Amino acid sequence: MKKILVTLTLAMGIMISACAQYSNQKMHVGMKAPELAYPNPDGKTLKLSELNKGRYVLVDFWASWCGPCRRSNPGLVELYKKYSSKKFKNAKNGFTVLNVSLDKDKNAWIGAIRQDGLTWPNHISDLGAWDSKAAATYGVQFIPQAFLIGPDGKIIGMYNVGEMAADDLNKLVVE
Repeated sequence: MKKILVTLTLAMGIMISACAQYSNQKMHVGMKAPELAYPNPDGKTLKLSELNKGRYVLVDFWASWCGPCRRSNPGLVELYKKYSSKKFKNAKNGFTVLNVSLDKDKNAWIGAIRQDGLTWPNHISDLGAWDSKAAATYGVQFIPQAFLIGPDGKIIGMYNVGEMAADDLNKLVVE
């Protein structure tokens, strides 16, 4: 019995340590979301602060070469379809998604946007891959990873995949 308890305690300690290792230590719910201002696929700079005016924004970090990101994109597309036309508390401009790509190859990035049906117009990247300044600013050490930003510019939620924001969005919808 003593060996079982020691083994279970050790296993739980390893699991907690592993989870802490992969959680974002830089960002937290309630803090002001740092500005993001990077080129879209057309080369025009898109700013989070401008997009965020009167709107909830899901900032989704991903890359064309990331298998888990690509597998989560259909859920993100459904989330966008479901919530982009809804009315929200304290957000006269509703909800949208801002994709932040950790790609290095612009053609691969644009191709993945098309292939995965990411139809919203808000896509940015500095094409820095893991050296992306946006990823460093947000403490992103794994992808996919997403942050729900309120119209006041503060982080409402942090998620391993964007579609996990649905529960928080449901609470904000005006029926």
